[in-house]
Amino acid sequence: MSRGFIISALAVVLVAFANSAAQAQDTKEKAASVTEEDGKHFDAEGNPTFKIENGVVDWYTFSGYRRYHADCHVCHGPDGVGSSYAPALTESMKNIDYGTFLSIVAEGRKNLSAGKESVMPAFGDNKNVYCYLDDIYIYLRARAVGAAPRGRPPNKADKPEAAAAYEASCMGG
Repeated sequence: MSRGFIISALAVVLVAFANSAAQAQDTKEKAASVTEEDGKHFDAEGNPTFKIENGVVDWYTFSGYRRYHADCHVCHGPDGVGSSYAPALTESMKNIDYGTFLSIVAEGRKNLSAGKESVMPAFGDNKNVYCYLDDIYIYLRARAVGAAPRGRPPNKADKPEAAAAYEASCMGG
């Protein structure tokens, strides 16, 4: 191998590493709350996101933690770290946008990779998941960018009236 080839290959690896590091930083920046409406936070693109200040999580992040651990952790592991039969959502959420997340959870998905089939069942008819999709997304987003540690958040904001009203409407109460 020529010295020029080795230097070129090394340069490609370094550029890829730099782009990967920049992409991870963009994820944290993209997840930042820029607006708030009735206790729910949104990023610059209008996607739901978290707000964690002084160890206190917003209500929707806390609710997402509860809902995730009620229905999702059985397959995806505690705190979204994955299991032997479902991926670590703390990793895959870094590459899934809001619309894709909603679609996968509501409609399900089937993958065939390296001769192994994996199936994400559809939860679009399960009100215990469907009514809290934003909350679950917000919690997993916070976990994916490292803003929320593993385990139950020790402090949470109070439940906004808008959250209570939506929950009653969605759950049929």
